[in-house]
Amino acid sequence: MRSESIRYLIVPGWHGSPDDHWQSHWHRTMPGSARVEQQDWLLPRREDWVAELQRSIAASVEPVILVAHSLGCITVAHWAEQAPAALLSRVRGALLVAPADIERSGCPEPLRNFAPIPRQPLPFASQLVGSDNDSAATAARAVEMGRDWGSETAILPGAGHINVASGHHRWEQGFASLYRLQSRIERSTRRRA
Repeated sequence: MRSESIRYLIVPGWHGSPDDHWQSHWHRTMPGSARVEQQDWLLPRREDWVAELQRSIAASVEPVILVAHSLGCITVAHWAEQAPAALLSRVRGALLVAPADIERSGCPEPLRNFAPIPRQPLPFASQLVGSDNDSAATAARAVEMGRDWGSETAILPGAGHINVASGHHRWEQGFASLYRLQSRIERSTRRRA
């Protein structure tokens, strides 16, 4: 995004992202980043999480790229479904990492109020990164969410939930997905110019 200043908005999932999570590392190291801070990380309420994401986007004077993980991805999809056009136009794209399938059997009870998962295409560019052994979403469900949302989708082998438990503390390899998304956004912007 060479022609405009961008705010990277980190959108954590359930329990937030602890200090050793890759999202926290990215927040500390990426210039122009901010983080959505939810009031209740343990008992998430869809309406509250969507409203806080909206406040965070509205507070940014720069255009934003969303960097979401797990339940944060579902929050982004719910927000995009009902967001006002003026705020939607501020979002240049979204990196959606390890989206949680909150419709799966055995889904933790506190997450179920986020169902159903929105199925309409996101109105901005998106890159979805899943894993073939994620306990929060099978590879097939991640691909289905990506197809529904119009995302370019990549399924990583053996990456788990792409969190601290699966060994993803800094996740430097994830920057390749972010750069791929930014390149798509830049190409699209040049075509419209």
